[in-house]
Amino acid sequence: MYVHSQRTAVPAARLAGGLESFVALPQANRHPHFFVTLPGAHGSRLVGCVGLAQYGQETELGYWIGRQHWGRGYATEAARAVLSLARSLGHRRVIATPFADNAGSARVLAKSGFRATGEVRKIRSPARSEPMAAMVHAVDLAAPLDCDGPKDGGFASMRRAA
Repeated sequence: MYVHSQRTAVPAARLAGGLESFVALPQANRHPHFFVTLPGAHGSRLVGCVGLAQYGQETELGYWIGRQHWGRGYATEAARAVLSLARSLGHRRVIATPFADNAGSARVLAKSGFRATGEVRKIRSPARSEPMAAMVHAVDLAAPLDCDGPKDGGFASMRRAA
């Protein structure tokens, strides 16, 4: 998977060398990005990164986890945390586009609530010699509960009584 910013991909294999570029990316109010780290007695270790980016009219989730940290749930935890934040930022739908040959990312997305849409896009990546097929996945996020809205948690009767 890749970390996207305005449709510029940072390949996983070159993230360590391009870490300065990732750090230099501007933070956008509705499309933030984060490092995934592990705290330790001698400081934190970089595990990967995760974030949201604008792709046309869509919001896209991107992430990268270092190979030595695969299979430990870090990608799923990071994706879920960013989706929770995306919901609070007002996003109602988020997409992700793992390469068709990346079954691990498809599993992470499924565990995070994404479903394959059936749409296939050709995605360019500096780590691959030619554009590759990527499967579009999407998750619809519920609107935040608003105590003045129709799903007010049962407070309507109390307001009428007052």
